[in-house]
Amino acid sequence: MSIQNDQNNVDQDSEIQDTEHLEQQDNDLIDQFFSSQGMTIPADYKSGFVAIVGRPNVGKSTLMNHLLGQKLSITSRKPQTTRHKIVGIDTREKSQAVYVDTPGMHKKEVRAINKMMNRAAHSALRDVNLVLFVVDGHKWTQNDDLVLEKLKNAEMPVMLVINKIDTLEDKKMLLPLIQERTKLMNFVEIVPVSALRGANLDHLRESIEKYLPFQPPLYSMDQVTDRSERFLASEIIREKIMRQLGEELPYDLTVQIESFKTEESSINEKTGKIKPPCTFIDATIFVERSGQKAIVIGDKGTKLKKIGMDARADMEKMFEQKIMLTLWVKVKGGWSDDERALKSLGYSDI
Repeated sequence: MSIQNDQNNVDQDSEIQDTEHLEQQDNDLIDQFFSSQGMTIPADYKSGFVAIVGRPNVGKSTLMNHLLGQKLSITSRKPQTTRHKIVGIDTREKSQAVYVDTPGMHKKEVRAINKMMNRAAHSALRDVNLVLFVVDGHKWTQNDDLVLEKLKNAEMPVMLVINKIDTLEDKKMLLPLIQERTKLMNFVEIVPVSALRGANLDHLRESIEKYLPFQPPLYSMDQVTDRSERFLASEIIREKIMRQLGEELPYDLTVQIESFKTEESSINEKTGKIKPPCTFIDATIFVERSGQKAIVIGDKGTKLKKIGMDARADMEKMFEQKIMLTLWVKVKGGWSDDERALKSLGYSDI
């Protein structure tokens, strides 16, 4: 028995040493990056994780995109557009805020995908330094109550962000609204913003920085996300489907990248012209019923063609190179209510 315990202790010590070694490697890489830029990490540098939570359709993804100064999370007017945790990294001279955009928390878990989205949102509350609770300045719903109850037991500071203040008809209503929301729980701060218009975001950034711990940056300065290009490509396609189809949109669809290959630049031996790099992407759009497939394709393929054109334009802007995109539409019945199928399609609750 003592031999087994000794072995367990050795294994645990080995795991701790491995973890410490990996952390040191990460710190060394960050130091090397700063040195290569002729910079040193200030002694008072701050960095940390910031979870962005709230019910569906309050503007969480729009807020993160504007805080980052670039588009990372997809957006649309349709509730529950965000299905995954998306990490966006905002690196500044004296701080690095690592934002975690989450699916909207909601009461009705009618399918496996809804349960997985809720679990993903809840898991984002682990090991963060600050929570931004985003609410709509116009209305409060049962789903807002659901998020509030989760946050009342949170061990980290919670900041209330009241969004869409630009659409308030009477600006005099803002102060009473803030006073009313103050009663909900002990928020460290309440910050009114317009994520879409970029109003008051500088003040929000300053407020966020106050709650980040003093430590070196968690990621290199040129990194904007921990997500792969394949993932970002699939999300761009899904956004274009949602925007193109509007109310016609079958909610039960997802996108899987089948192939993602980049050809480096080359010189044509005959003409001497330089052929720029190009990425070839094959993607499959999965729907649950054949009728949904017809909607996505559209009359004579017009809808699918427009989706592909819009997605390709965004990808070329994001990846800064030519994109050749091929889209397919297939029926995969019941995928949204099958956890095994969800995981095979890249969904995760952590």
